[in-house]
Amino acid sequence: MNFTIEARDAHSHARAGVIQTDHGRISTPVFMPVGTAATVKAIHHKDLEESVRPGIILGNTYHLYLRPGTEVIHQAGGIHRFMSWSKPVLTDSGGYQVYSLSERRKLSADGVRFQSHIDGSRHLFSPERVMDIQRMIGADIIMAFDECTPYPCDRQYARDSMQLTHDWLRRCCRRFDESNGHYGYSQSLFPIVQGSTFHDLRRESAEHISACEREGNAIGGLSVGEPAEIMYEMTELVCSILPDHKPRYLMGVGTPANLLECIALGVDMFDCVMPTRNARNGMLFTGEGIINIKNKQWQNDFSLLDPAGSSFVDKRYSRAYLRHLFAAGEMLGPMIATIHNLRFYVQLMEEARQQIIQGTFATWKAQMLPRLTRRL
Repeated sequence: MNFTIEARDAHSHARAGVIQTDHGRISTPVFMPVGTAATVKAIHHKDLEESVRPGIILGNTYHLYLRPGTEVIHQAGGIHRFMSWSKPVLTDSGGYQVYSLSERRKLSADGVRFQSHIDGSRHLFSPERVMDIQRMIGADIIMAFDECTPYPCDRQYARDSMQLTHDWLRRCCRRFDESNGHYGYSQSLFPIVQGSTFHDLRRESAEHISACEREGNAIGGLSVGEPAEIMYEMTELVCSILPDHKPRYLMGVGTPANLLECIALGVDMFDCVMPTRNARNGMLFTGEGIINIKNKQWQNDFSLLDPAGSSFVDKRYSRAYLRHLFAAGEMLGPMIATIHNLRFYVQLMEEARQQIIQGTFATWKAQMLPRLTRRL
């Protein structure tokens, strides 16, 4: 993997770059649609490729390990062949899913023992095991195994969790370096900064992760319930420490406004279930503001979903028609909304990149934020 910075914003820490992988080029800043189980929910691959056009998508180690199982993916020739996706893929290590299964897991220095949410079977995720699983899945970028701290948490818990994450990282790096990929292309390992919302812990973790000298770095443990201002504060601190010449990935973030604010702080990569999950519940992000398409006010609105949008659904369907589909319980409603929201996120990143290159990012961001947060 290679990362090149092509332009910087003069009034913030925003930058436009390119990540080159064996499965293709990723222009940054970039939003990665979440394809948890080797599919992005409620959207056909054809529409994902031709209308949304993301540079990379995300899969999840925990879910893919449980179903269909890594042996099935291995027999298929890796995740790209299994899901018929030719562009880059990133896999989350499963640390967040383990965090969310607090009633079904037990942490120790060895790793995490947990029960499957599918059938109750028992499993162990150790740092070494997670590296082996991600090697077999075959993503281009794989994540180190970490513990995601809840919010709020006390300082001692946050410190102990951070130390555990650092210990696991050492073991992840060793296993990764001792092993090889299965499919003839390279994989890159990203460590994850933790430390909850404590400045000194975040600084210590960022310095520790930077010293590992991996090809990219991630920021975890944010967007878990803390106020946005604290998320920005922690992100700014960590970005000031992580190496400037390597991509920075803020995990699980966020709203369109969150993305622009964090691009300005120096983040290059994002993922979040918000555009797809909210789409399935009738919430649309548009250039004019946020729409709850289920509301009666759209019943006789025959204007296009988003006149400034660039997906085929934006140019084809009216708000009245989409509201009708949701009211009638038709599957097509969530599908159209998903295409729209994902394309909106990807297009927002493309526009941010262009504004950085043109030197107008700061002015454009100031104009966009009130529109992105307005509810129509």
